[in-house]
This record gives sequence, C-alpha cells and structure tokens, in this order.
Amino acid sequence: MIVFNTFLKVVKSSLTPIIMFTLILIIFGITNFSTNDNSLNFEVTKPDILIINNDKNEGLTKNLIEYLTKNSNIIKVKDDKYKVDDALFYRDVNYVIIIPKNFKEDFLNNKNPEIQIKSTKDYQSSLAEMMLERYIKVASIYKSQLTSEDKIIENINETLSTKVDVLLTSKLDANNLNKMTFFYNFANYSILAGCVYVICLILSSFKNENIKKRTIISSMNYKEYNRKLLLSNSLFVILLWLFYCILSLLLIGKSMFTYHGLIYILNLFIFSICSLSIAFLIGNLINNKNAINGIVNIIALGSSFLCGAFVPLEFLPTGVINIAHVLPSYYYIKTNEIIKSIEVIDIHSLKPVLANVSILILFTIGFSVITNIISKNKQKIG
Repeated sequence: MIVFNTFLKVVKSSLTPIIMFTLILIIFGITNFSTNDNSLNFEVTKPDILIINNDKNEGLTKNLIEYLTKNSNIIKVKDDKYKVDDALFYRDVNYVIIIPKNFKEDFLNNKNPEIQIKSTKDYQSSLAEMMLERYIKVASIYKSQLTSEDKIIENINETLSTKVDVLLTSKLDANNLNKMTFFYNFANYSILAGCVYVICLILSSFKNENIKKRTIISSMNYKEYNRKLLLSNSLFVILLWLFYCILSLLLIGKSMFTYHGLIYILNLFIFSICSLSIAFLIGNLINNKNAINGIVNIIALGSSFLCGAFVPLEFLPTGVINIAHVLPSYYYIKTNEIIKSIEVIDIHSLKPVLANVSILILFTIGFSVITNIISKNKQKIG
C-alpha cells in the first residue's frame, strides 16, 4: 500500500506533463485517422477529358466522341497550347485527346492514324486511356471483318455496351475493417509512447536517493517491490487501454461490437501489457528525467516506422521487415493486418493470430525477467 500511495503522489505531481502528452497523442491520432479515412478505399470516378477534334464530326469519329462523352466528364478549354497545358497542370483536366484530321477515313483505310494524347499521369488519366484503347481495339477488330461503316459502329456500340454482373462473395465490411486496422496500428505509437513516457517519469521519481535508501533498508525485497510497483503502473496502462477502446467506439461505431472488433481490442490489451514491461525495463535502466523524451522518440517512433504503424507493411523494404521481426510492435501490427482479412472466425483462421499473441506474451515475460535481474543488482546503497 505504501508503494501504491507513493505512486499516486508521483502521478499527481506529474499530472500536467502527463495530460499534455496524452492530448498531443489524441490530437495526432485523430488527425491522422481523419485524413486517412478517405484514402483507404478506391472509388471509381469519371475522368475529366478534353477532346480536340480536328476531323469532321461524323461517322466513326462522332461515335468515338459520344462514347467518351458517355463515360467521362467532358471539359471545355480553348484550343490553345498554353491553355491546355495550364488545364493539365492545375488538374482541371486529366486527359487530353487530340483527334487528327481525316481520322475516320485513314482509320477505315488501314492507315493507322495517330491520336495524340496528353495526361496528368494519375489514376483518372489511366482510366481515360483504358477507355480510349478499348474503343480503338474493338473498332479495329470489326473493321477487319466488316466493310460498312454503319455496321462497324453498330457492332462497336453493342460490344461496348455489354456489362458484366459482379457477384460479391465476401461478406467482409472492408471499409470499417480498414478503419479499425488503421486506428489500432496507429495505437502502437500512442500506447508505447504513453507507457514509456509516463512510467519512466514515475520510476525516475522513485529513484530519489532518500526513497531508494528507505526501500533498500526496509523489509521489502526487490521482487515484492517490483511486483507492487508493476501492479501500480498496470493501473495506468489499463486506463490508457480503456481510453483508446472507448475512442475507437466513438470513431468507428458499432463495428467494434463484432468479433473482429473484439479481437482488435484484445490484441491491443496484450500489446499494452507488453508495452508496460518495456517501459518498466527502460525505467529501471535510466536515471535522468531529461532523457525520457529522447527515449520515447527512439522506442515509440522507431518501432512504429519500422513495423508498419505509419507505413503499411507491404510498402516496406524486405530488409526493414527483417529487422522489425525482433520488435514486439511487428507482431502486434501483423496481427491487425491478419484480422482485417479473416472472413470466417474459427480456430483455423485464428492460428496466425494466436501465434503472434504468444510471441508478444513471451516478449512480456522476457522483459519482466530482465527487469527483475537488473533491479536485484541495483538493490545496493552506492
């Protein structure tokens, strides 16, 4: 009880920096969550196309323009090189199609007229390019088989109007799962930074010379002392974990009440306990309060960048991922990535999750053992 009361006094005296640091984490987390909310899913949109027609607006040329008009947003820009280039630069237009003079006649006579294009090189311009190439390819096939221009146009339109019915076989709510994965991946930084900062701050206060001597000469051995201090710090970690769980409920909503949401929450709990053991170890190694901010940057930011909290794992180089295997954050984030792809939750699909959780538990035990060894060696009056 004496250790716990001292713990509360230290927390109370350090309340201002703790609140400030927690607020920074909240603001940073919500900002990143909001800015990434719209980028998690791809939505097909019509590209903005500028058509400059130097041919007669009839026959095949007219049909090509009608096809492009139906499947894109036609932008009107004066036929001036500088104005067209400005429209591309400012993204007012994604794709510029310049139809040459005598295009229709040359195409039907197998002269392979060249349609000039300019593009912004983004995904919308790629979509416009696919539409143009599709039309030309279909037109070329029918031109080689038919002689009548009307028949060619009729068959082109029939082919291009064919739609394919897509059957959605997966019942996963990809949008909300992506949101949950992003939030809980980012929580790697928030939880780890919060634990290291606050717990190191608390432990450094317990290293006051007078407190340290009183502890050593008391009847309490180092194991009991560490256990009580660990339990006291666990209270803070559990409150921090609960806070992020509640925050995820507010941001994501009822999806957190699904089995997927429950696994995310449990995975975060295991990682929070592991973060506690990491912070407890670091707190026993350092004596200087001024070094805490630097430690937070190295441990929390370093782990987050290396293990995929900020940049998805699939975009990281192989060498970086190999290094990340020695960090607990990798197994926590890897589990989150696995969860979002699980369609049917059963013992078979959860095997990779259980394997990663087991590794986190082993990390926790290992850090705790090392902390006890260090603490035992320090139980001396210097």
